[in-house]
Amino acid sequence: MTAPQNAAPSNAAPSNDAPSNDLLDERYGRTRTHRTRDRVLLIGGAIAFAIVLVAWVVWAGLDGQKPQIEVTDTGHRLMNENRAVEVTWTLSVPPGNETACAVQAFNEDFTVVGWKIIEVPASDRHLRSLTETVRVAQEANTGLIYGCWLT
Repeated sequence: MTAPQNAAPSNAAPSNDAPSNDLLDERYGRTRTHRTRDRVLLIGGAIAFAIVLVAWVVWAGLDGQKPQIEVTDTGHRLMNENRAVEVTWTLSVPPGNETACAVQAFNEDFTVVGWKIIEVPASDRHLRSLTETVRVAQEANTGLIYGCWLT
């Protein structure tokens, strides 16, 4: 069989019917209008991100103005014959701030068997060591500081 004589060779140049580059750019969203819109959206998004970032930095910076309280257990002494536990801890709070601390005693099952709130008056010292005796309902095997807060 022979090939038809009016068939065009496969490497022939495109005919004038082919869409021009402008038509293809418009079809696939590559026009000048789309590029300008994309650029405006990108700049707007960057500005919004910058505003949120600056607002967060200012908010986080102002939030740090509160006095910091740190409390650490340093020891305990069991006084089971007196139904009590003596708890010792260090309190770090900026001078001039009154605080309150909760002290608790536990039995061997880690059940709270004694609890006491201690009012700590303001002082001119930043770091203090405190000791408090907590009465217990059952025999205790440890005493801990639960936490402290400003009053």
